[in-house]
Amino acid sequence: MPFDFYAWVLTDPETCVGSAPLAETPSMADLPRLIRLKYLTVTNRWTNLESNTPVSLFAATNGDRSSSRIWSELLATYRVDDVVSIALRDRYGCWAFLDLWRLEGLFSKEDCSLLASVTEVVTAALRRSLVSTFASVSNAPEDPGGPVVLLLSDDIDLVSQTPQTDAYLRALLPTDADRSPVPAAAYHVAAQLLAREEGIDENLPLARVHLRGGVWVTLRAARIDQGSAPVTASIAVSIEPTPPVARAGLYARVVGLTEREAELLHHLVGGHDTREIAGRMFVSEHTVQDHLKSVFAKSGVNNRRLLIARATGVA
Repeated sequence: MPFDFYAWVLTDPETCVGSAPLAETPSMADLPRLIRLKYLTVTNRWTNLESNTPVSLFAATNGDRSSSRIWSELLATYRVDDVVSIALRDRYGCWAFLDLWRLEGLFSKEDCSLLASVTEVVTAALRRSLVSTFASVSNAPEDPGGPVVLLLSDDIDLVSQTPQTDAYLRALLPTDADRSPVPAAAYHVAAQLLAREEGIDENLPLARVHLRGGVWVTLRAARIDQGSAPVTASIAVSIEPTPPVARAGLYARVVGLTEREAELLHHLVGGHDTREIAGRMFVSEHTVQDHLKSVFAKSGVNNRRLLIARATGVA
């Protein structure tokens, strides 16, 4: 199935915000603008699509592509004829979305059917591929000595950062001296903040991002109170190690725990023993042990200590 350009974005399964994008577009210089418009466009937004069901832009707009904000404000200038979009989602969360662009010609029903035939397998593989990112205890760099914050404009262009940010990010993401180590997810959480402000999507402007080894960080975007003084930067994006409880919640999704199994893991992380967990879950101690055996089987570990270490990143 031919296509000319693409955007393949892994997402935080709970907030659906982009965490690790891979893209090939006509102009990488337009990437912040592309991300911003993707989040501010309702048509074929991945959060609005039925799971694992590809939809083309031409079909979604009944041929009126100009009704799509991202097409009318950017893709039309690239002479894009059509875009097929798909949300890769299962019962544990949204793991990615994919856009394929075609410069000449439309995506057919057969094209969409071909994509649909592989998405369930790909979605499951995406989720399973993250299991290895919890296999080692996180090895984050030393305390940066101050807040790690990026300052962006409403066009989500990087304006400034706190003094500690560059060194901290370079420790996490080894980067050539002439290149910025800013995680691409910073632009995505900022774009989600704008979408939330415009009432397009209510998900939090937050993404948990795997960087390397067992290191997971959380990015959050918030509006800067500008007061009466005009300033260039209007959005702050903070970066910090993902807290143990939040990391454990993500781990539960990645290994495919049921709601009750995830609750059990939460209590284990809280330091409770079998008797205490049984009381909190209103089940017998025997039932707790049954749930625990299932959690062990899904996570590939055979003792509580290792399970908690992998889930929280704390030995």
